[in-house]
Amino acid sequence: MKFSAALLLLAASSASALELTSDNWDAETAGKTVFLKMFAPWCGHCKKMKPDWDKLMKEFGDDPTKLVADVDCTTEGKPICDANGVKGFPTLKWGDPNDLQDYQGGRDYASLQKFAEGLKASCSPANIDLCDDDKKKEIEAFMAMSASDLEAKIAEEEKKLDAAEEEFKAEVQKLQDTYQKLMTDKDEKVEAVKAAGLGLMKSVKVAKAKTGNDEL
Repeated sequence: MKFSAALLLLAASSASALELTSDNWDAETAGKTVFLKMFAPWCGHCKKMKPDWDKLMKEFGDDPTKLVADVDCTTEGKPICDANGVKGFPTLKWGDPNDLQDYQGGRDYASLQKFAEGLKASCSPANIDLCDDDKKKEIEAFMAMSASDLEAKIAEEEKKLDAAEEEFKAEVQKLQDTYQKLMTDKDEKVEAVKAAGLGLMKSVKVAKAKTGNDEL
C-alpha cells in the first residue's frame, strides 16, 4: 500500500510538471504568459533548484493564463534554448512566448513564487483584447505583411540588437584598456617616487626626531 501511494504521488507530481519541446511549444504556450527554466540535467545548480521549481510547476499547473515549465536544452528543447540565446544553466526566462525576457530575481522558492503570482497576460496577437489602439494597429500592420517581408523586418531589428551588443562590448573593452593603462601609469609613478628616495627621507626624519636635533 505504501509503495502504491508513493507511485500515485509521483504520478500526480509528474502530471503537474511540463517539459516544453519544439513539438508542443505552440500548443502549450498559446495565449499564456510563461515562466521557464532552461536547464541541462548534468548542471549542479539545476539539480539544486529542481525541487523548488517542481513545486512551482505543480502550484501553477492548472492556471489558465500562466505557464511554469521546464525546457531541457540538451534534448528536444535545444532549439528553443538556441533561439533564445541561452548560454548557461539554469537560465530563467519569462513573458510572451515569442518575446522572452531574462529573469533577474531571486532563485529561492519564495522569490520565484512571488514573481509567478505577479505574472499577467500582456498584449499580443493571442491576447489582442489587452492591447491599446496603437498596439492593435501595429499588430494589424504586421499581420498584413507577407511572411518574407515580416522575416526581413525581424532580421533588420535583430541586427540592431546585435550592433548594440557589439558596441557595448567594444566600449567596455576601451574602459578596461584605459583602466589598465591608468594602473600601469600609477605604478610607474609610485616606483619613481620610491626610487627618488622617499623611503630614505622618512627614515632620516625619524632618526632626526629621536636625537632631538636638526642635524645627525
